[in-house]
Amino acid sequence: MEFRTKLVEGVGALIYARSTGRYLFLLRNDGGSWPLTWALPGGKLDNNETTIAALAREIEEELGGKITDPILIQVDKFVSNNSRFSYTTYFTPVDDEFLPYLNSEHIGYAWLPLRNAPTPLHPGINRTLRNPGVMLQIKSAEVG
Repeated sequence: MEFRTKLVEGVGALIYARSTGRYLFLLRNDGGSWPLTWALPGGKLDNNETTIAALAREIEEELGGKITDPILIQVDKFVSNNSRFSYTTYFTPVDDEFLPYLNSEHIGYAWLPLRNAPTPLHPGINRTLRNPGVMLQIKSAEVG
């Protein structure tokens, strides 16, 4: 007998400050999965939640505020080989860098150009940023 496991969906925001050309990275705390790696604001979808609603919730929870009238451009959708996990990454431009009010999931932040992304990166964002097709979409969104 084969059992179906429910799909776990995640979402993240690649937040880009237009005024500086830098991106927001968050340093995960030393507990949980992939401790002390740099990641994006984001997380798992709650039951019956859309990716957009989940992203707004995660930004508010992890950064301590909302992005007013966000522009969200999907640049990547990863689906695991067994199709049990998916993660959607959105390019999210803002006018200026801001000071995030981190929750307990993170212990640091940095605004950096992608070419100087911090290490070690969470494996998911590392995979995303090493994908040439995704990088073309990101570069296009930066000037769009």
